[in-house]
Amino acid sequence: MIERAPGPASGPETSGFKREMSLFDAMMIVMGAMIGSGIFIVSADIARTVGSPGLLLLVWLFTGVLTVIGALSYGELAGMMPHAGGLYVYLREAYSPLLGFLYGWTTFLVIMTGTIAAVAVAFAKFTGLIVPWFSEERTLIAVAGLRVSSAQALAIASIALLTYLNTRGIRTGKTIQGFFTVTKTAALGGLILLGFVFGANAVAVKANLAALWKASWTHMANGQIASVEPLSGLMVLAAVGAAMVGSLFASDEWYSVTYIAGEVKDPKRNIPLSLVLGAGIVIFLYFLANVAYVVTLPVQGSPEAADVVGRGIQFAQFDRVGTAAAEMIFGAPAAIIMAVLIMISTFGCNNGLILSGARVYYAMAKDGLFFEAAGRLNRKAVPGPALVVQGVWASLLCLSGTYSDLLDYVIFAVLVFFVLVVSGIFVLRRKRPDWERPYKAWGYPVVPALYVICAAAIAVDLLVFKTKYTFPGLLIVLLGIPVYLVRKRLAAKRGGAAA
Repeated sequence: MIERAPGPASGPETSGFKREMSLFDAMMIVMGAMIGSGIFIVSADIARTVGSPGLLLLVWLFTGVLTVIGALSYGELAGMMPHAGGLYVYLREAYSPLLGFLYGWTTFLVIMTGTIAAVAVAFAKFTGLIVPWFSEERTLIAVAGLRVSSAQALAIASIALLTYLNTRGIRTGKTIQGFFTVTKTAALGGLILLGFVFGANAVAVKANLAALWKASWTHMANGQIASVEPLSGLMVLAAVGAAMVGSLFASDEWYSVTYIAGEVKDPKRNIPLSLVLGAGIVIFLYFLANVAYVVTLPVQGSPEAADVVGRGIQFAQFDRVGTAAAEMIFGAPAAIIMAVLIMISTFGCNNGLILSGARVYYAMAKDGLFFEAAGRLNRKAVPGPALVVQGVWASLLCLSGTYSDLLDYVIFAVLVFFVLVVSGIFVLRRKRPDWERPYKAWGYPVVPALYVICAAAIAVDLLVFKTKYTFPGLLIVLLGIPVYLVRKRLAAKRGGAAA
């Protein structure tokens, strides 16, 4: 068990890490972790929930504002506590070790590993469009009720490869991250530009202008339209809040760079800057991508339509809005072009997630709240055991097929953690007024308070309108309480309680 000295430097010991990440490298972590497959897919569900082009863009605008405000606010905490572990450390210091553990517990169980599994499976699915052998229908192993498809095998292989590469040192990890992030950012920018220049068409623009603010909620059942509910008044706000689940998920993980603060040069300056610049650039691209979708395809459509224009954004085949927009630009080769782009995007995204996520478990282990081995650095000065444990669990989630449900369940809990983290700025200004703050939250106290209010409002909205997703997520978090108490008791028996 370690002793933590009081003051802003308290937290996991990071002297064993090598500070080799520049501002550019840190930005690549932020941007690379954000840009996965979500931007090419989730707009379909958002369009079904709000029903109008204006509200579709408004959902992305709200998400962007909320994300950038969050990044501005997180910067103060990152500057105060530039240690490995990020949000786990902030919650621990602002509130209690228990709350920090609950975040770390949920991160390991679902948030990070579930996202890694989902992104790996997306990589495998789109690879299957180019190499059909990698298919969810092709069974490689079937033993005692366990079935492993070739697509699942590829997903697990990609996790294993990236885990191995990241055990080779931070220089290897950041090089991979930089290459894939620059490549996919340029490709996304190119797709947006081509959408405006070649994809824009009078049919889509006219249809979308006619239904610009005609809000409706299309409820689905078994892949078919169950009902279409016209929206007005407060129900419009309720639908916007519910629709933001998709855009928030697609914009998530921008804070992953805080997990690797122990390896960033001049972290008190570079972590806050990378958060704001990285998240800001991606959010700007996301908004432009959706404007490109809207000038290329009608928002409203029919699942029975025979072409991409008739299906619209709402019913793009398999929700692949990016592919549908690309088809308007490139024609028949669109599916292959988008498959390559998403393969690059998801592979690079998972590298950033795998690299950063392991640092959370490392920080927990240093506090005696995770497997002891996870708190050790290998000879390359990276948390090798934590990387392996993370990779094994993410691979098991790939096999279980439950990662998607788990991620839906915890989005509510994630919002609650976000509220608590930003509220921690207020708590620590009272609790630790003497701590050094090289960067102070922009617009304090109004801007951080606005973030807390908006995130809390979205969480309440989900509690009311997506109940089946909220309570299971809370249960996953709360299951961490007895685990924490058991860990603490075992630590006491070994001669010291977990701090």
